[in-house]
Amino acid sequence: MSAVAQTPGPGRKVRVAIIAASLRYVGGQAVQADLLLRHWQGDPDVDAKLVPIDPVFPKGLRWIERIPGLRTIVREPLYLREVWRGLEDSDVAHIFSAGYWSFLVAPAPAWWTSRWRGKKALIHYHSGEARDHLRRFRSARAVLGKVDAVVVPSRYLMDVFAEFGVAAQAVPNIIDLTQFSFRERRPLRPHLVCTRGFSPYYCIDVVVRAFAELKETYPDAQLDLVGGGPLEADIRALVADLKLTGVNFTGVAPRAEIGKYYNAADIFINASRLDNMPVSVMEAFAAGTPVVTTSPECMPYLVEHEKTGLLSPVGDAAALAANMVRLLREPELAARLAHNAHEESRKYDWSRVRQQWIDVYRTLLSRNGEKPETALAEARSR
Repeated sequence: MSAVAQTPGPGRKVRVAIIAASLRYVGGQAVQADLLLRHWQGDPDVDAKLVPIDPVFPKGLRWIERIPGLRTIVREPLYLREVWRGLEDSDVAHIFSAGYWSFLVAPAPAWWTSRWRGKKALIHYHSGEARDHLRRFRSARAVLGKVDAVVVPSRYLMDVFAEFGVAAQAVPNIIDLTQFSFRERRPLRPHLVCTRGFSPYYCIDVVVRAFAELKETYPDAQLDLVGGGPLEADIRALVADLKLTGVNFTGVAPRAEIGKYYNAADIFINASRLDNMPVSVMEAFAAGTPVVTTSPECMPYLVEHEKTGLLSPVGDAAALAANMVRLLREPELAARLAHNAHEESRKYDWSRVRQQWIDVYRTLLSRNGEKPETALAEARSR
């Protein structure tokens, strides 16, 4: 095993290998990893590089990309080779992580490799399914209990991890505020936007049903569905069955263009039943698009009811519609929510988050064998 990593001396940057999905497959973690990498470019304190969990196959094997299962098996040795090489000149392995089997395929091997290399490692855990994952996978609890640090994007996940005796600290997700411009919505129009993927967790069917109820009061209402996913055909069929007009399927938006969809709309709607710290809600905050959302367990950690948005029970399309009607009938409430949320969005700007990551990295490198719980408790007390 290689020598234990030392704290960089004065004038030397912390060298970080960010082990995460590339933007070849658009997803929340890939977007966050890309934002981190772009912000670290030219930074005086940190030198970061991407080690992709989805390395490109050699030319003769690229046909395997189309075959799930086989794709994973063949890619694993390629991935481990990239991790081994990527850690050679790094001080810290910054390992992005989801839950369940993907945890065993990517984060766990990366942690093992970093340990073999004598490098400090943190697992940056994002899944809103953390409680179920940790309950069902003893192996995940074992890894998380031994890794040098666990970092999560919300206090919600801190509390979930604490239930299993795993110490974690929260560093929020970041948003690129330059992509969004705040504007007053006066008068507020019944023009909705939803920027969630068409997956079971995000319940786009509930969004559509809430929109159908809104149309009964506001026949000229519009709904922009910005995204894609496995349930798109089902959602299109539901729109047809309900004979709805004004529903616009825009497809997945390039990250550089996402701001224009928030700017075009006047209300952001979300109906997720499971979540963590949805960047889409934070983006709506930044754009000044008032937020109407269901309230899975995580959401009150991000959205304060009647201060930065309006919350309703999970799965309740009628309650979502009622909250939208309330905003349209109470313009001062809508304006107050938008202004408060815009102020909240500043917490997720790089200028606020950068130092938190530097503190995490340097705390790791300054430790000499103490338990993760001790080091993280000390970091939080600062």
